[in-house]
Amino acid sequence: MGHVINLNRVRKQEQRKEAAKQAEINRARFGRTKSERKTDELRKAHDEKLLDQHLIDGGDAS
Repeated sequence: MGHVINLNRVRKQEQRKEAAKQAEINRARFGRTKSERKTDELRKAHDEKLLDQHLIDGGDAS
């Protein structure tokens, strides 16, 4: 007699494999650590501050 398999179990295993594969793709595309996000936020704030310091006050600059 042959080997008996549970089709529901096989289907769920395939779904888990597909979900894991998609999660890996999403981590590569969107994943950044908290420290990386904080560093980017601080850099952006610093750059905006430096840019604001170079604005010419009083009227149109053109």
